[in-house]
Amino acid sequence: MTTFASAAPSTDALGTTAARARSAVLEEQILEEPGRFRVLTGDRPTGRLHLGHYFGTLHNRVRLQDLGVELFVIIADYQVLTDRDVADRLTEHVDDLVLDHLAIGVDPERSTIFTHSAVPALNQLLLPFLSLVSVAELSRNPTVKDEIAHSRQSAVSGLMFTYPVHQAADILFCKANLVPVGQDQLPHLEITRTVARRFNDRYGDGAAVFPEPDALLSEAPLLLGTDGTKMSKSRGNAVSLAADADETARLIKGARTDSERHIAYDPVGRPGVSSLLLLAALCQGRTPEEVAADIGSAGAAALKRTVTESVNEYLAPIRARRAAYAGDRAYLRGILREGNERARALAEETLAEVRTAMRNHY
Repeated sequence: MTTFASAAPSTDALGTTAARARSAVLEEQILEEPGRFRVLTGDRPTGRLHLGHYFGTLHNRVRLQDLGVELFVIIADYQVLTDRDVADRLTEHVDDLVLDHLAIGVDPERSTIFTHSAVPALNQLLLPFLSLVSVAELSRNPTVKDEIAHSRQSAVSGLMFTYPVHQAADILFCKANLVPVGQDQLPHLEITRTVARRFNDRYGDGAAVFPEPDALLSEAPLLLGTDGTKMSKSRGNAVSLAADADETARLIKGARTDSERHIAYDPVGRPGVSSLLLLAALCQGRTPEEVAADIGSAGAAALKRTVTESVNEYLAPIRARRAAYAGDRAYLRGILREGNERARALAEETLAEVRTAMRNHY
């Protein structure tokens, strides 16, 4: 078994300070000229998306789309296998991701939703891209180290090890120049920038075949799961976007809090209470402190009632849209088929450019 020493990388090591400064500039440019930007983002189909995903990334995708940024959403079905032996219930999970994106407001007329496995030319880019990155560089990637350390496999697959280069192919096949990421994904994006730069230097003959995409770093709110740990699809500690009102109430009722009756926002000292306050605040469009002031000394039961009501009210229109789309599976298949066709055409154009640049277009 291949192992790496696991240590959480510092924000300085990840280049977070510079990324934040650059993101502030990018946000201004997006408002001024959104048509300049093409975004690639997406998810692995390993389960239904939840509130952590929504407030962390999903609502930002819709925001960028509505501003006029061209949006590509990849359903990374091949990458399900990075940390597991088989892709269980894959068709169901792919459908769930399409449904979740439609329900939150991703518009297939303005954005492209597609799957990895349906775009062969995208995946073929992995081969020349791998030649541009050394084994040592992949080994040093702090995010890969952490993912390998927490992998559910007894041995590390080559797909896990080369995951950042596959992600580079995801981003560069459509020549995306903007990628919304959390700070832990900055090393992955730096690999993409390295691949783009080295390909241009080696094969570009003075021209830039690929852009070096920028990270759009947002301050995603940290929502804990109902058990007080990281919110995760696999841990059963999250409220999914597809959950009904009763399931939502049950999950929040069982959320971990503490014994103090007075409700206050203190993320360090009272993480469970504070995460619930933050969730209610996000749903209400207020601050956690304001929500806490309303509850005062009414205790955890009142806090959980407030959170349940806030979440159910916020998710009601999303759930209604999801239910409507779920009743028309042919429509879902059509969206994916059209998205796959658009992605395939673009990937084939890019691969043709790559072959020409590498002088193996014969």
